[in-house]
Amino acid sequence: MSSPVSAIKAMSQAGTSQFQEVIRQELEYSMKVELDKILATAPSNELEHTKKDLEGFKKLFHRFLQEKGPSVDWGKIQRPPEDSIQPYEKIKARGLPDNIASVLNKLVVVKLNGGLGTSMGCKGPKSLIGVRNENTFLDLTVQQIEHLNKSYNTDVPLVLMNSFNTDDDTKKILQKYSHSRVKIYTFNQSRYPRINKETLLPIAKGVSCSGENTECWYPPGHGDIYASFYNSGLLDNLIGEGKEYIFVSNIDNLGATVDLYILNHLMNPPNGKRCEFVMEVTNKTRADVKGGTLTQYENKLRLVEIAQVPKAHVDEFKSVSKFKIFNTNNLWIALSAIKRLQEKNAIDMEIIVNPKTLDGGLNIIQLETAVGAAIKSFENSLGINVPRSRFLPVKTTSDLLLVMSNLYSLNAGSLTMSEKREFPTVPLVKLGSSFTKVQDYLRRFESIPDMLELDHLTVSGDVTFGKNVSLKGTVIIIANHGDRIDIPAGALLENKIVSGNLRILDH
Repeated sequence: MSSPVSAIKAMSQAGTSQFQEVIRQELEYSMKVELDKILATAPSNELEHTKKDLEGFKKLFHRFLQEKGPSVDWGKIQRPPEDSIQPYEKIKARGLPDNIASVLNKLVVVKLNGGLGTSMGCKGPKSLIGVRNENTFLDLTVQQIEHLNKSYNTDVPLVLMNSFNTDDDTKKILQKYSHSRVKIYTFNQSRYPRINKETLLPIAKGVSCSGENTECWYPPGHGDIYASFYNSGLLDNLIGEGKEYIFVSNIDNLGATVDLYILNHLMNPPNGKRCEFVMEVTNKTRADVKGGTLTQYENKLRLVEIAQVPKAHVDEFKSVSKFKIFNTNNLWIALSAIKRLQEKNAIDMEIIVNPKTLDGGLNIIQLETAVGAAIKSFENSLGINVPRSRFLPVKTTSDLLLVMSNLYSLNAGSLTMSEKREFPTVPLVKLGSSFTKVQDYLRRFESIPDMLELDHLTVSGDVTFGKNVSLKGTVIIIANHGDRIDIPAGALLENKIVSGNLRILDH
């Protein structure tokens, strides 16, 4: 017989879980009431679409209430088996078949285009920021695919996943590509209501997204691609046209070009069994310690993000020696598999709870998912360890400086590292807050410095650069508060520290 103490404990635990269940049901009911009110404000032409969005959100909210604590059991995480992450060299060594055009004709390029340029001080879609010789991210993407289609006489289409934030501006710009040799399609990711952190209820009172209501809604992360792509009808259309794989990447990753060797590996697998999902990973450096990593978990490849790691194990997760690779978010996925899993409602992605504070001070949460987290739902998944050059994201003006510089040459929309650079790694560049906004950054450089021999650049404070400056080795430029430093035209700074009011010291 169990002791009275343990019986009371068991009862109180049952009581707690029953109590939690009651609260959960109440929260779900209250959410349903609020969502019904929002739906009632939808005009008839938006009704179906809004209904689908709110249904999707309801499912996500239900799962959010069910989950407790970090979503991975740290004890179950294992290193992936040797053959589950292949080195790119091995895949490249297989060469290319004679009929590469017929393989390319089965491909669709999808770019995640939901983000705004706000972090770089720009209005509108991030994809419309100029990155090189007046070309935007979108221009470069179209040039790359057009070059493929012309070179191989193929028909690789481009699909943009827009958000309600980027859709209108992107569609206006697309007219300029109407004569290019690329078919361009768009679909929108869902629009979900932001939740008040205290009440766990939506802050939106109606379906409108303009004026003061813009802050009430958000696009729920790129994991939404599966449902939105399917719901848009575009997935079925592309399958009907004989397309078999999508290559998905962030539009701001300038290294994410179509790789024929990876595509051939997918279409003509050496063991005859096709992969449904391939994730490109690359080796971590100290700058990437927060990047999601591939692990073996319950006999499946699984992407583990830092947000899912129990606090006690975060340092271990960041260790470059234990987890050597991270996800570039360049993914190759079988269209038929997306359709099959979507119809069975079998795509399982962990929920990312993203807390934010709105301008008025209100604390909200956004429930999001990440596209790569679905890897565990697909059959025969594979990681490919690609060269770092396939991961060239432009998130800040420090990144922008690198891609605008002579470190790279531009050819048919693709950036390649200059052969004149002696080492294949890029310099570490840290530009201070005076450079955060693109227009301030552009104002501070009369021309982009020569950086071929640069290892490290730190700039802080009110600093401007004249024309034709050369930077080599380690260069640190710090203008104290109230001081201004103007680097003169034609200056060569090699292993120098410049501080205060332009005193140039040897580093």
